[in-house]
Amino acid sequence: MSRLPPPSPCTRQRLRGVVVAASALLLAGCDLLGIEPASKVAERKAAADKAIGAACRHAGRAIEDCYALNKRADKGAVFAGWREMNDYMRENDIEVVMPRLTAAGAAPPAEDAADAAEPDDAPARKGS
Repeated sequence: MSRLPPPSPCTRQRLRGVVVAASALLLAGCDLLGIEPASKVAERKAAADKAIGAACRHAGRAIEDCYALNKRADKGAVFAGWREMNDYMRENDIEVVMPRLTAAGAAPPAEDAADAAEPDDAPARKGS
């Protein structure tokens, strides 16, 4: 068996360059595969949790109820969204929109829904 001579230093540098270039191309391809960096995932989760808080405030829920209904959400982001929506609603005289569904996702009983409906001849609300 014949042995090959050891590679020269110049060949080693070329091999390193090829390996670095190949790994850079592979890592750049991660975006094409749909793999996102952790920072983007964290930003999206924080924005979603903030939206949960804003929706809770718009629905007239107390912040404690919002925490209880959304246990997996970050409480700091939920509160930030709740507070921003509270300030926005106060500045623009926006009324609370009562939720039509319960926390479990079921519609309220028919008798409750009928009682909550306003008659057509009811006076218009402020801002309507």
